[in-house]
Amino acid sequence: MDIKDIESYKLAREISKDAWDIYSRLNFNKQKIIGDQFIRSVDSIAANIAEGHGRYHYLDRNKFNYNARGSLIEAKHWLELLLERKIINEKQYAPLHEKLVLCAQSINRFIQMTREAAKEL
Repeated sequence: MDIKDIESYKLAREISKDAWDIYSRLNFNKQKIIGDQFIRSVDSIAANIAEGHGRYHYLDRNKFNYNARGSLIEAKHWLELLLERKIINEKQYAPLHEKLVLCAQSINRFIQMTREAAKEL
């Protein structure tokens, strides 16, 4: 399976694009205070899925899938702070939050699928 066929990876890449739109509009101070951590956590979701995809053993793969899920939870935290601090508005927040929820569900399914595929070997 090609990495670009993995649903959670595709969603994570979409989230990265949306997050970059938010990040790139922040002034320098906001980028340094909150934006850098936000964009790193978001970009880490797809990066961990990709790294896990390159691993042979299912436990190794899922370790990176768990890391992706952790980065996703961190990204939700930063997104909520951006809204709470009125750096973004609800219109910017809602669609990105929804994609993060869908991506989390997709990562959980991918973890389960990886585990089940290993049992069949």
